[in-house]
Amino acid sequence: MHKAQIPALRESRPKRNTSRKIAWTLFFLFIVLLAVLFFRSSLSQITAVQFQGSTFTPQDKLLEQSGLEIGGQFFGASKEEIISRLKQIQSIQMVNVDKHFPGEISIQIKEYPTVAYEVNTDGELRAILSNGTSVEVSSSGIAVEKPILTQWKSDDPIKIKLSQTLANIPSEWTADISEILPDPTPSFPDRIRMYTRSQFEVLTAVSLLEKKISYLNQVIETEEPGMITMFQADTYVPFKPREEDGSFENATTQ
Repeated sequence: MHKAQIPALRESRPKRNTSRKIAWTLFFLFIVLLAVLFFRSSLSQITAVQFQGSTFTPQDKLLEQSGLEIGGQFFGASKEEIISRLKQIQSIQMVNVDKHFPGEISIQIKEYPTVAYEVNTDGELRAILSNGTSVEVSSSGIAVEKPILTQWKSDDPIKIKLSQTLANIPSEWTADISEILPDPTPSFPDRIRMYTRSQFEVLTAVSLLEKKISYLNQVIETEEPGMITMFQADTYVPFKPREEDGSFENATTQ
């Protein structure tokens, strides 16, 4: 008879070293302590906020609107939130935020371009931006080649369309326009009347202005002051009669 073999007993695994647990616990507590000390130190705080590119909004208002404050948490300031808050200011078109450790935040602002000016009922000079927003501006900051909008209601939707149209036209093509007034008719609710620095009077529509502006400049450069009409047909009539027969010249372009 063969003797039955007794199976070998498995060696029991040694229990996890208690000292290793303690070491890991102490290390974790050390990391937590360092984190607490760091976030309570000046290294984690905002020490400077710089704004660049803003013309219409004061620095203190930009800082307030951004939600940032000196001494606030540097890593708690979300770029997306800063951008979202600042773009609520109607004059601001784009915002770019750069964070420089430790503590410095640089914010570049791009505002909607100025396309015209207006003087409100209080005699205050205001800039009209390409999105139709009206903002206060000092007289020293105006661009003399921009037209003045006169007799427009603040909530007129045609005024917004006019602002957007002027933004699409090269500034050198509108530099001679001194004043733009609303002059609606049943056929053309967006009709406008314009006056130029070269003494021309112009009738057209906001919806046609971008297409017709080249004709306006052609007449201004080649003809004497007169009345220009730019609708389906473009016409020009000089203010002064021709000397030979006393009649007015009339130039028409389809």
